[in-house]
Amino acid sequence: MKNQIRELRKERKLSQEELARAVGTTRQTITSIEIGKYTASLTLAYKIARYFRLTIEEVFDFSEMEE
Repeated sequence: MKNQIRELRKERKLSQEELARAVGTTRQTITSIEIGKYTASLTLAYKIARYFRLTIEEVFDFSEMEE
């Protein structure tokens, strides 16, 4: 699933480690989500979106999901 996490982090000069600590996960998980290797759980997606003060839809691209 595509997402805006890398761009949002770069805009705020935030490392993967800092974001991971802020949302209660590991740097490896953030890396995997950013490259599309792992899909965040709903809880983690919510925490990430909330951290950036955005909606989940503003951070994650659901357009490629099958209905």
